[in-house]
Amino acid sequence: MERNSDTRQIKYEVLRAVSEHMFRGDLNEETMEQIPFQIIPTATPRYRCCVYKEREIIRQRIRLATGRAPIPAHNIEHRKVSDNVIQVIPAACEGCPINRFQVTENCQKCMMKSCQSACAFGAITITPRGAYIDQSKCHECGKCAEACPYHAIADLMRPCKRACEVNAITIGSDKLAIIDEAKCIHCGHCADACPFGAISDMSQITEVIAHIQSDKKVIAVPAPAVEGQFGPQVTIGRLTTALKELGFYDVFEVALGGDAVSYNEAKELIEVHAKGGKMTTSCCPAFVNLIRKHYPQLSARMSNTVSPMVAVVRWVRENIPGAYVVFIGPCMAKKAEAKTEVEGEPDAVLTFEELNAMLDACHIDPTQCPESETYATSFGRRFSGSGGVAAAVMKAVAELGGDVNEIKTKPCSGIKECKVGLAMMKANKLTEDIIEGMICEGGCIAGPGSIAPLAQLKAARMNKIKGKDNDNITKMLESQDFMKVNMERE
Repeated sequence: MERNSDTRQIKYEVLRAVSEHMFRGDLNEETMEQIPFQIIPTATPRYRCCVYKEREIIRQRIRLATGRAPIPAHNIEHRKVSDNVIQVIPAACEGCPINRFQVTENCQKCMMKSCQSACAFGAITITPRGAYIDQSKCHECGKCAEACPYHAIADLMRPCKRACEVNAITIGSDKLAIIDEAKCIHCGHCADACPFGAISDMSQITEVIAHIQSDKKVIAVPAPAVEGQFGPQVTIGRLTTALKELGFYDVFEVALGGDAVSYNEAKELIEVHAKGGKMTTSCCPAFVNLIRKHYPQLSARMSNTVSPMVAVVRWVRENIPGAYVVFIGPCMAKKAEAKTEVEGEPDAVLTFEELNAMLDACHIDPTQCPESETYATSFGRRFSGSGGVAAAVMKAVAELGGDVNEIKTKPCSGIKECKVGLAMMKANKLTEDIIEGMICEGGCIAGPGSIAPLAQLKAARMNKIKGKDNDNITKMLESQDFMKVNMERE
C-alpha cells in the first residue's frame, strides 16, 4: 500500500483528531461523535457510496484509536470479537469481489471448452454468451483459470487473503474478512494490502497520552528503523528532542538493545556451532510467531535471546524504577509481542503512524529540533534492515573470539524467504548455521507502521552506518552498564 494513499490519510486524520482531543483533555463520547463530522463536514462523500458509510467507518476507526474493537460485541451477530492487535473494520470491508473466479470478456466461446472439462464440481456451463460459473457450486480450486487458453477467467482473490502467507484470513458468511488468531502472526501485511483500509491495528495512543499528562516518568524507546521516518534529515537525535518536547521524560534507542542482542546471540551461536547445530534469530516478533505457530518443531532451535525491544525495556526498568515505557516503531507485531512476553515488556507500543499524529497534534516539527545525544553502535542500528542482524551478530562473534570464517549466515527477507529457510532447516538441508528472519521484505524499515518512502529510509539507514564498521559492541554495552541485564527469553 502506498504510504500517501487515501486509506492512510483517513487513518492519520482519525489518529490526529483523537490525539488533539486527548491532549486538550476533552476526549469523551460527545467529542468522539463530533470527529466524523469534523473530518467529513459536507454531505458529499469523498470515497464511498454515501457520507453516512464514510462517517460510520470513521466511528469504527475512532474505537480502534481508543483501544477498542471496531464494533461493540453486542452489535455483532455470529462474529467473534477479539482483542487481536489486527482488526477488521466491518463498515470498510467491502468493495472486494465477492466471487473469486470470474469470466471476463476475453472468453472466446471456444469449442474445446477446457474450463468446463477442468472443473470437477460441475460449476461451469457454456452459454451463447460464453462460459458461466455457478458460484454456488464453485470450490475456488482455480483449475478453470489454469485451463483457459485465453486467460479469460480472472482470479480476483481478495488482496488481504493474497497478502497473508499463513492462510489466516477467511471470508465469513457475511462476506467480511475473518482473521484466525491461531494462525495470525500479526505481521500486518493484510492491513498494508487492503485497498479499502478495512484492516487496521488497535491503538494505545490515548493511554500513552494519559500517562504523559500524569506524574509518571514516561520513557520512549524508538526502534532502529526511525532514521528518516520523519524527514530525510531527521535523525534519532532530533527525534529524541521532539519526543521530549511532546512530554516524554527520557528517550533511549532500541538500537542499544540491538547491541545487547547481537552480543548474546553471538554467544549462543558460537556454542551451537561448536555442537554442529543450527539456530535462528528471534528479534522479529512476526518471525517468532511464524515458528511457534507454523513450525513448532523448530522452536527449540530459535534463539533464546529476547528482542532488542525487550532488552532495552529491561535495562530501562533497572535504571528508572517505576517508569512507564513506550516502544515506538514500524511494527504491528510488536503490539502482540508486548502482550506475550513474561517480563520486560513495554507498557505500550506505538507505530510511527501514531507518533506522527501525536507530533502533528502538538505542532511539533522534528526537522526543526536540535540534536540530542544518543547511545548505540552502528551495528545495533543495522537491525532495521535485512541482513543487519546477521552482520551485527557476526561482529559480536568476532569480538568474542569466534571464527567468523567458519560460521555462515542466511538472511531471509520477507515471509516467503523465511518459509523457505525454515523448510530447509526442518528437512535438515540448511547449509548455513543461522537464519536471520525478517518477515517484512527489506527488514523493519518496510514495516506496515512506517510512514516514509522505502528508498528514503534505506538512504537514511546507510548514512547512519556508513564508515562505522569499527564500532565496538562490547565496549558500548560496558559503557552503558548493559552487561548485567538478563537477556534470556525463558
